[in-house]
Formats: sequence, structure tokens, C-alpha cells
Amino acid sequence: MSAAPFKTFTIGELAREFDLTTRAIRFYEDCGLITPQRSGRNRVYTQRERTRLKLTLRGKRLGLTLAEVKELVDMYESPRDTQPQLQKYLAVLGAHRAQLEQQLADLHATLDEVRSHEKEARRLLAGAGARKAAARE
Repeated sequence: MSAAPFKTFTIGELAREFDLTTRAIRFYEDCGLITPQRSGRNRVYTQRERTRLKLTLRGKRLGLTLAEVKELVDMYESPRDTQPQLQKYLAVLGAHRAQLEQQLADLHATLDEVRSHEKEARRLLAGAGARKAAARE
């Protein structure tokens, strides 16, 4: 019984599957996140590249930089113990969470300031309207 051939994908198939442009996939290749094989001028993507692309997109959704994603994906494939990988993953996620929390605090402060300016503008408008009404009397 012969082994089933490895499933491969074209750049177009991956682009459609992940709703990406082929240019985006080539960019990830340039960044070293995926390394397709070549068949003449065509790129041939294996299940490994498909998985790496999927992990890359997941990392991007989490807001990680491509450098952070690459480091984590490379660690994922390494034969090392999973504890260092998980510790690194937690460190990256913790730093990213702290950054998001700071951005959220900044947004709340900005919203409070906008609300304050709106309140002051409404107060001034109400005062101006009252003065106009008094002047007409």
C-alpha cells in the first residue's frame, strides 16, 4: 500500500481560503513566515506553510507584530520543550495586553475630555441663547 501524497496548495487557493491577496501571502514569504517550495516559477505550499499562515493571521488578530508572530511560530515548530514556548507566549501576550490596557485608559481619558468640552460648549450656547432672549424683551 503506497502512502497518500502530501496535500499541496497554490498561492491562489490559500488566498481564497484565508481571504487574502496573493501579494499579502508573498509579503509573509518575504518576512520569512512561510517558505513555499518551487515548481518552476510556481510556488507550492504544503500543509506546513498553510498552518504557519493560519498561525500568522491568528497572531495578527491578537495585535502581535510580525516579528513576534515569527518568533512564536518558529518556536512552535522547534523540537524544544513546550514550557519555554508557553512562557514566551505568555510574556508576549502579557506585554500586548498591557499595551492595549494603556491604550484603553488613554481612550477613556480622551473621551472624558471630549465630554467636558461638549458640556462647556452646551453651557455657553445655553447662556448665549438666554442673553438673546433677554435682549429681545
